Order: sequence, then structure tokens, then C-alpha cells
Amino acid sequence: MNCPSCGAPMRLKPDQESFQCAYCQSVYFPEKNDDGVRVLDEPTGQDCPLCRLPLVRATLAKVPISYCSGCRGFLLPMPALEALVDGLRGSQNGAAAPAPPDQDELQRKIDCPQCHRRMEAHLYGGPGNVVIDSCETCCLIWLDRGEAQRIARATPSESTFTEEASVQSDQFSSGPIGLEISETSMPILDAIDLLFR
Repeated sequence: MNCPSCGAPMRLKPDQESFQCAYCQSVYFPEKNDDGVRVLDEPTGQDCPLCRLPLVRATLAKVPISYCSGCRGFLLPMPALEALVDGLRGSQNGAAAPAPPDQDELQRKIDCPQCHRRMEAHLYGGPGNVVIDSCETCCLIWLDRGEAQRIARATPSESTFTEEASVQSDQFSSGPIGLEISETSMPILDAIDLLFR
């Protein structure tokens, strides 16, 4: 990227959402896209597990992510999920009732962009009725476009399994690590949620 002021090369500032010109010291913040992602366009050396395009550095709610400009999904470290959801909640207007989880996503098989091993598809243990893909080895999560926003818009005290979703969960063979989903298993699911923070 070249500086819009003087044309000299710009460099991404470490741990920032901006570029800085090495010559005139101008700072440039790329515009956010319609998903609120600030795409920094620097390659991460990883490919999207869905569409195989190169992932690039980006930020969402000031949290660094590895972003796919094709499918608009992204990869982030598990510990960063809480900060991301908190940041998105700060910019959201009100809560919304989550849609039931998409059972087809539980059957999807994708490989981790980091270690290339199979990621585990499971229901996220917090609000939003979202199926996430995680790699325990690399401590990474893949979220499809809009899933982080669904989690952020859902009422924080709401269980992942709403009444409508629990009816649909009977169609699933099992819950997040092979557990049958029932009201008695909710404390276990809450404990699993803590593992992903």
C-alpha cells in the first residue's frame, strides 16, 4: 500500500488497525466493510478452509482476525472470542432472538488453516445458536460470516438452546462433544463454554 499523501510505501503498524508512511509519517485507517471488518490486506500465510482464498489480516471490533475476502468468514484465537463479542455488543442496538442452529453445519468438515487437521464442528456454548468450528490443537475458532454478530445480538443470559432450538436439537445425534442435549446437561455445556474463553 502506498501513502495517499506522498506516494511512499506504508507499513502496517504492529497490533494496530492502521498503516503508517515511513516517509511523511501519515497514518491511514482503511474503511470498514459492511460487516464492520477493517480489512488490512496483508496475507497471513493461511488459506480459507471453505473457499481456499488466502486469509488476510483484518480487525473486527478492534480484535485482530484472519479474514477471507471471499466467503467473509474469519479465524481467531479462542481467547479472543470474548473480547470480540464484548466489542460487538458495545456497538449493537438491542438484542434479538436467535434463529435455530443450522444442523447442516454440524455435518460440515473443514480443516484448520494453521495445522490442516480436521476442525470440530459443535454448538457454541453461549448465546446465539451458532455452530462454530474449532481446533483444540491450535486454539483457534472459525466463524462464518455473521456468526459473531449473531452471538453479540443474542441476550447474554440466554442459553444457546432456546425452546425452539431444543426441539430441533432432538434431530441432532449429539451435542458439542458427544453429549446428549437436555436441561440436565446445561451445567456441562456452561463448563464447555468456559473452555472456549
